[in-house]
Amino acid sequence: MTGDTLTKARLVEDIHAQVGITKKEANGVVDDVFDIMRDALLAGDKLKISGFGNWVVRDKAARRGRNPQTNEDIIIARRRVLTFKPSQVLRAALNEDR
Repeated sequence: MTGDTLTKARLVEDIHAQVGITKKEANGVVDDVFDIMRDALLAGDKLKISGFGNWVVRDKAARRGRNPQTNEDIIIARRRVLTFKPSQVLRAALNEDR
């Protein structure tokens, strides 16, 4: 494990190198995949990639909270959150060397 970050640019570069398409085409493919994933999540659909994991948009209700600096009670607004749950295959791969 190197601690590097997989960026969009590196993803495009890896696709270009492994698949043999131009960087411009690889960038278009990555953009299209991300657009499809984003649109599905915005529509409230679940996103499931076999062998990788599931993304789900959940609604969280408004709740009472407290400002830790002033101890003042506040209302935390309702919001939508994105959760990710890795598949058993990914989980096993992450823990196979331990």
